[in-house]
Amino acid sequence: MPYDQNVNMNDVYVPAQTNIIIRSQSERNVTASDILSSKQARERAISNHQRVDIEKFTGFLRNITRQTSTQKCAKSIRIGLESAGARFKSHPVAAADWGKTLTSIGYRKINLSFDQPKKGDIYIIDRTAKNRYGHIAAYSGNGWVSDFKQSGYAVYRNQNVNYSYYRMD
Repeated sequence: MPYDQNVNMNDVYVPAQTNIIIRSQSERNVTASDILSSKQARERAISNHQRVDIEKFTGFLRNITRQTSTQKCAKSIRIGLESAGARFKSHPVAAADWGKTLTSIGYRKINLSFDQPKKGDIYIIDRTAKNRYGHIAAYSGNGWVSDFKQSGYAVYRNQNVNYSYYRMD
């Protein structure tokens, strides 16, 4: 019988060195820059096609009951968007600078639609001489909310302000 002797298994079993070669069936060789560029493209696609749950976002907005501003409208909207699935590598502090950030998570700029807002719509007011950070607010389904529950969309006394309006696709 082959097992009648004492055998040191370290002498018998030695892991063999393995070299793996992967060959492509295409004519073109893949370079490191090709791999890097495809990785960057995937990262852009992931960041550009985030799923923001509008119901979670508007639910967050409906929980804001404060009647006066804390001067942190951009922070409030950002936290609401993050609670609904948005992820930001970086974000602006000023509300007036949020347009590009909103488009990066799936919002698109549209014509003003204050007469027919939809849940999750966001508007931005540009900087003014008196308000250097601007303003941002979102529609909860019941009204406009930023860091406080607004009585309407026109929060500045000055009616000569520039609005940008965004809607999730």
